[in-house]
Formats: sequence, structure tokens, C-alpha cells
Amino acid sequence: MLNSLSFFLGARYIKSRQNNGFASFISASSTIGIALGVTVLIVVLSAMNGFERALAKHLLSVVPHVELIGVNKPITNWPVEAKLINQHPDVIAIAPLIKAQGMMQKKEQLKGVELRGVDIGLEHQVSAIGQYITDGRWQDLSRNNTVVIGSGIAQKLGLTVGDKVQILLPDQTKEHNGVKADLAQQFAAPIKRQLEVVGIFNFGGAIDQSQSYISLALAQDLLGYQMDQVQGLRLTVTDVFRAPRIVREAAAKTDHYLYIYDWTHVHGSLFNDIQLVRMVMYIVLVLVIAVASFNIVSTLIMIVNEKKGDIAILKTMGASNRTIMLTFMLQGTVNGVIGCVVGGLLGCYFALNLTDIITVIETTLQTKFLSSDVYFIDFLPSYLQSSDVIITITIALFLSLVATIYPAWQATKIEPAQVLGQI
Repeated sequence: MLNSLSFFLGARYIKSRQNNGFASFISASSTIGIALGVTVLIVVLSAMNGFERALAKHLLSVVPHVELIGVNKPITNWPVEAKLINQHPDVIAIAPLIKAQGMMQKKEQLKGVELRGVDIGLEHQVSAIGQYITDGRWQDLSRNNTVVIGSGIAQKLGLTVGDKVQILLPDQTKEHNGVKADLAQQFAAPIKRQLEVVGIFNFGGAIDQSQSYISLALAQDLLGYQMDQVQGLRLTVTDVFRAPRIVREAAAKTDHYLYIYDWTHVHGSLFNDIQLVRMVMYIVLVLVIAVASFNIVSTLIMIVNEKKGDIAILKTMGASNRTIMLTFMLQGTVNGVIGCVVGGLLGCYFALNLTDIITVIETTLQTKFLSSDVYFIDFLPSYLQSSDVIITITIALFLSLVATIYPAWQATKIEPAQVLGQI
């Protein structure tokens, strides 16, 4: 009965508040502030989720989840070692790898590159680089003395499919066999080989500027490896964010001495930056919601002062402090509920359509907010998670409810005798 009376009185006071211009303005501003805070927080969290998803799905589709590199000497009989490592349930696929730093030359133009020797058949299990070939064919790497290069390298050297290019690599024959090179060996002439460009890929970011691929057999021939020897193994795992733990467990299955490089060694700072921005934005926007919520305090204090006579009469008629508190808490909570509902709906709408909205803005302004030459994507990703919406709305409702407690408690401190005696 008391709850029904509180709801009845709260509803009447909400309607009567609309006749008070200033109180109505303060109330509306708090509702709008909560709605904006909730909207922006949902959109920002969705954008951060989108970047994480793009990191896992796009960047790590080409960047290796894990690389196991032999210490001082190559991995011998690599298929056996790969089979042992692949016994781990979280290892999806394994492919051999030989990589070397060198130079690529076309006439007088030189470009530093990372040359990767890969098994053409197995590479697609650990990398999606073949999907980014824009000119030529990945399968043509099976031909003798061929190379697939990034679009940045092709642009720098002016190369197209079918062109010949010379590579220069340091002679590492003694070093990779565990023998320290003498002074003459260190200053020996570089290994030279003329290759034909059979493919150009355009992935985006720094990878296009430095990375190129040759067949595993060609890499073994250039660097003096035996047919069953490779420099390392590339692994794809089930959960990229647990890659460091998975690879330690998987590498323990082999007796070979290995360097362990997971994706966090090179691109972990990007993921950490995303997490840091998420945390900072979350704190800032929750404070924005808190400020908007505590505007409810001003509104309710004004209403309590206006309704002192009503409160005094209710007390003389036997209304309890609980009834009075619930009456005024209801009024403030309504602002929070409306703000959360409106903010939640707008936030979900903008989060679900954020990529298209940004694309329209870019087209209108004729600009590009994200460049694939700098970042690994050229669009603003968004991924809405229901947990983010629920947590955001719950926090906003909680702050709105907390903001109503003090004014409602002050209403219960009004003495009927003092108020009625002044009327």
C-alpha cells in the first residue's frame, strides 16, 4: 500500500514538474546528459571491440601467431618436429619457414626486404597472404627463381608481374650450421640471385613495404640448408590472446632448442594501446554519466523545497519516511531510466552502423580517417557486444539511483510543525 502511494505521488509530482520551467530544464538536461553518456560509451566500446576483432581476424591472418626459430642451427627433420608440436590440442596448423634479411635491386634502385621461404602448399594453413594477391598468382611460386612481393616494394622499385629483380643476401652458410664465421667470411660477397616477380600482394601497413615470399626449396638452396632443414616453424593457434601460454606448452614437446616469438613481441603494443584507450575512455565516460546523474540532485532538492507543505501534510496524515523517500527517489530514477533507454537505443544503432556512418562522413568531407599505408585497416571497425550494453546501462541506472538518495533523505527531515506553522 505504501509503495502504491509512493508511485502515485511520484507520478503526480513528475507531471506537475513540467509546469515549472527551470526545474523542468534541469531535469531534461540530466536526462539528456545520461543519454549522451550512455550512447557515446556504447559506441566507443564497440569501436574498441572492432579494433580487437580486426587485429585478430585481419592482421593476425598474415602475421604469424607464433614462430619457433632454431637456436644457432636449423631444425632438422622438421616434419617430425612439427608432428610432435601439433599434438597440442590448441595448435591448429604448422608450416615451415626460412627467413632472411636482404636487399632487392632493380637497376639503381635498392630496397631492404625480409625474404620468407615458405612451403606453398602448407602456407595457406597458417597465413591468408594468398587472398591479398592483387596481381599475379600465388601458385606460380612453385616455378624456379620466382618471388611474390608487397605492393610497397613494387611501387618503390617500379616492379610489375613478369619483371626481373635481383636479390642480395648475406652468406650465412657457416653461421646457421653452428660455426662462427671468420673475418673473411663476415666480409664475403653477398649471395646474388635474379628472380622473376610472379605476384604482388596488397595487405596494408608496413608488411607491404618490407615482406616478400619465395619457395621453401629456393630458400634452402640460397642459404645452404638441406632438404629436411628449416630455420623455424610457424604455428596457428585456436586463441590468439592465449598464444604465449599455448606455444610454451606446445614447444615443450620437442627437445630442439628454440626461440619462441609470438605475435605480441611485434604487435603486442598495438593490442595494449587498444586496452589502454578502452580503460581511459571507460573511466572518462562513466564520469560524464556520473556528472549528468548528479544533476538529478539539483532537480530533486528544488522539488523538495517546493513540496515542503505537501510533505508536512503527508507526515501529519501518517505517511512514513520510507514512503516519502520512495516518492522522491522515483522521480529521479525516472530520469535515469529514460536516459538509459534512449542512450542504449541510440548507442546500439550508432554502434551497428558506425562503419557506414564514418564512410559517409569520409565521402562527404573527401578525406580518409584511417590510411591503410599506416594502419592495417582503412576503415573504422565496430563490434557491438551485449555485455557492454548491459554493463553500461546498469552503471548509469545505479548512479542515477544513488543520486536520488540524499535529496529524498532530506525530504524526510522536514518537521511538519515548523512548515505548517509558517503557512
